[in-house]
Amino acid sequence: MQPPGPRQPEQGAIDPARDSATSAAAAGANRVAGSSFPAWQKNWLLGLLIVAATFAAYHPAWHGGFIWDDLTHVEHNPLLSEPDGLKRIWFSLEAPQYYPLVFTSFRLERALWGLDVTGYHFVNLLLHSCSALLLWRLLRRLAVPGAWLAAAVFALHPLNVESVAWITERKNTLSLVFFLSSLLWYLRFDRGTDALRPRLSARLCYGLSLLTFALALLSKTAVAPLPLVLLLLAWWERGRIAWRDVWRSVPFVLAALVLIPLTVAFEHQAGSEIIRSDGFGARLAGAGWALWFYLYQALLPLNLVFVYPRWHINPANLLAYVPDALVVLGFALGWRYRRSWGRAGLFGLGYFVIMLLPELGFVNIYFMRYTLVSDHWQYFAIIGPIALAVAGLTRALAFVERRWPFLRPLVGSALLLALAALAWRESANYADMETLWRVTIARNPACWLAHHNLGVMLFARGEVAPALAHFQQALATQPAFAESQVGLARVLRDRGELDESILHARKALALRPDLVEAQTELAAALLQKGDVNEAILHFQQAALMRPGSADIQNALANALAQATRVAEAGVHFQRALQLRPNFPEAHNNLGLVLLQAGQWDDAIAHFQQAVSLQPTNAPAHSHLGQALLQRGQVEEAIAEYQAAMAIQPADAYTLNNLAWVLATYPDAAARDGVRAIELAQRAAALSGSNNASILGTLAAAYAEAGRFPEAVSTTQRALALVSAHTNSAQAAALKDRLALYQSGSPYRDAPH
Repeated sequence: MQPPGPRQPEQGAIDPARDSATSAAAAGANRVAGSSFPAWQKNWLLGLLIVAATFAAYHPAWHGGFIWDDLTHVEHNPLLSEPDGLKRIWFSLEAPQYYPLVFTSFRLERALWGLDVTGYHFVNLLLHSCSALLLWRLLRRLAVPGAWLAAAVFALHPLNVESVAWITERKNTLSLVFFLSSLLWYLRFDRGTDALRPRLSARLCYGLSLLTFALALLSKTAVAPLPLVLLLLAWWERGRIAWRDVWRSVPFVLAALVLIPLTVAFEHQAGSEIIRSDGFGARLAGAGWALWFYLYQALLPLNLVFVYPRWHINPANLLAYVPDALVVLGFALGWRYRRSWGRAGLFGLGYFVIMLLPELGFVNIYFMRYTLVSDHWQYFAIIGPIALAVAGLTRALAFVERRWPFLRPLVGSALLLALAALAWRESANYADMETLWRVTIARNPACWLAHHNLGVMLFARGEVAPALAHFQQALATQPAFAESQVGLARVLRDRGELDESILHARKALALRPDLVEAQTELAAALLQKGDVNEAILHFQQAALMRPGSADIQNALANALAQATRVAEAGVHFQRALQLRPNFPEAHNNLGLVLLQAGQWDDAIAHFQQAVSLQPTNAPAHSHLGQALLQRGQVEEAIAEYQAAMAIQPADAYTLNNLAWVLATYPDAAARDGVRAIELAQRAAALSGSNNASILGTLAAAYAEAGRFPEAVSTTQRALALVSAHTNSAQAAALKDRLALYQSGSPYRDAPH
């Protein structure tokens, strides 16, 4: 492939018969239309064919759910819905990353279709298709053989599925549109555009090129090597790089230098844990490994993994640098033959290396904590190998075209169909998070990140045993992964193994003292074990680390309430509600504090708010019943208790409270001894018949039904339990009731 001459004028509409980019579809369209078919219509047909094929190949991902980072970037991102969110996206460090154009697009979509994932996927697909069309235009301008076929290969290449099907990677799909637009505008400027007003037109094109590059940087700063690409284009166009080419690239360099520090600052915000501890030697060796890995995956995309195994490179081993040496040798060979076949290789592979520079490991990227290579990191760079390989294939087929004219469309069709099938298969992996993590584990069994995330999902679903197994597998591979230590601690606490849970939570804190989840999990286990004061200390530390968390404020308040520090608990419950006004659990908990303080009206208001926000909240219904009973609204109280039982039939607390009302309420219309016995017996069975309060309720129910011998014997059992725990107040109350039952009288609760 020979470079065009300097300042070559823009060509007219592409002729599929001459542009060796045409695959089967292009050649077929040309044959069907004949010479009378206008060239612009042929271009439209070929462009629409790329778009339609792309959407079809990605069909399994059309309705794929939010995965991993999508939760923080889109689903749970307050900046997409809060009134001042747009301002904060552009002028604060609150977004997950400083890619304001990306989050602005998400905010617009959130307003248009909410959390319907299909809309987000379709926008990504449209952007990816647009990039393919721009690539076609760019390669044609550069006179690269096989421009249309290369664009179609890019559109359908399975390596790009990760960038397109993963909503978070809007960073890639949006920035590439602006990146390619910038290159096209620059070429128009470099070659001259308007014969009548060349100076004005050239300046405009240069300005548009710089503007679209800035927009690309605001979408993802990985496009920062574009100034080097401009120099490479100058060399391709004219066979040399002049000083004017260098000066023209300076504004682009300055634009990149302005935005790169913001990206670095956000990467540091992602976490304080060590991403990579290896030195320059290991990174240099790893860069060579990565280049050959990416090239292999681009040319033979058969074993794609969402998270690849993380390499362990020994910089002291000279063999580790062999891939680097081969890269240098390859470029030296290309330079030796730069006036013939080496020119195309230097151009295509030079672009490939340039665009991979930010991803080769010389700078830390948070995802490198898990793997040193990733498919979405070569979304921009893959254009080089694709264009080079397709150009070589096109030239090779041109030699045999006269003898076998059907061979070119046949080979092109077969190639695109194979890539579309692979893209379809990869797209199906993004149906939902569970599918993605299970496929990742199947292809990379040692992926501790996938084991951890799958464990989190399974535990949230109540599948405790499988979750435990995945957390253990994650820690077997990476014992220093603090998040998995926390996950394992949570599972063990759920199983009642509190000492082991506390041990793993402390391990997590030792690994990462800044991990808030480790603080809260340790506090929860200590609280469950009864170490209330130490639990409060850890909740307080977590609240200092994350002051904007309503959940932590609520948990701290619960611990304070258990320590009978009721006034402090009320303050933190109110703080939780300030942070999240529609927080049903905090409303319920604050209602309990107010109920204990005798502020019945305020307590009822909070319980009603909890029930309104979460109608299936059984404890809130039960507590509301208790508060209404305190105010003498017995019928409403009974209705709330019954609502709680309908939601949670096996709750001993609610069963006991309703049974007590039916057995002891002064108003005879509200009492029902038979029903009270049934409810109290169920509560006693659920508590193991060793709860003195519930046995006391059962005795009162027996007395209401006239079954005094059973009332007496049940009260005596309750007294035995109370005596064992030295609860003198409860024992005195039981003795008073025992005297009533022995005299043949039921107990009546005092009216409120």
